[in-house]
Amino acid sequence: MQPRNPLHGLTLETLVTELVEHYGWDGLAKRIPVRCFTSDPSVKSSLKFLRKTPWAREKVEGLYLFMLRDIRRAQGTRSASS
Repeated sequence: MQPRNPLHGLTLETLVTELVEHYGWDGLAKRIPVRCFTSDPSVKSSLKFLRKTPWAREKVEGLYLFMLRDIRRAQGTRSASS
């Protein structure tokens, strides 16, 4: 069990979907320049690539964690200024 791991219990599909919702495919491709994000991107094709490519999956996981920190920071700034 990994209660402190924010990725625990999340599927790779969830990570990719939330990253696309937050950054869009273009933003995702700029941050992680791999063909599955730049050329005719889809969640399905991205998952197929990421499951076979550990280094790319690590980059996606790292960007997801960065996105979470960014969102938390933005929410903290909003509530502090209210």
